[in-house]
Amino acid sequence: MSVTMFQASVPVCTQILGGLAGVLEKAETHAATRKIDEAALLTARLYPNMFTLTRQVQIATDFGRNAVGRLAGVELLSLPNTETSFAELRSRVAASIAWIGTLTPAQIDDTEDKIINFSAGTRSMSFPGRQYLLQFCLPHFFFHAATAYDILRHNGVELGKRDFVGSF
Repeated sequence: MSVTMFQASVPVCTQILGGLAGVLEKAETHAATRKIDEAALLTARLYPNMFTLTRQVQIATDFGRNAVGRLAGVELLSLPNTETSFAELRSRVAASIAWIGTLTPAQIDDTEDKIINFSAGTRSMSFPGRQYLLQFCLPHFFFHAATAYDILRHNGVELGKRDFVGSF
């Protein structure tokens, strides 16, 4: 049995983003219960030269959406990076999940060899679809989702592996 491009992308991104939504909800509850200013957690980072929690979530949602959107060849959903609360970050995650849910197997399957061209900052990049998904997007997606989890766990939010993995 072979795995299709849709199976390797949409359910995976949806599952991890769902886990991220749950992690953010637990963090929001943690902050409220312990009377911690949300901004302290939202601006937390694991090391001074790393991105903040907020930026990690923004990047994770971007990779989740853009990976499947570029494979599908549709106009990408652009979200402004203006979140300043857990509620806004959860809304961003929900919007990403909802948008991903509009894509169908017919749009994404058989894109293994489709050339995906895009810009990353000032750099132009180009990959065949399979390489783009498996070697570029998913590693970056998991890195930023895991780093968001790690920042919160490091700051005392009670989280476990099941929280990260989410429901499937």
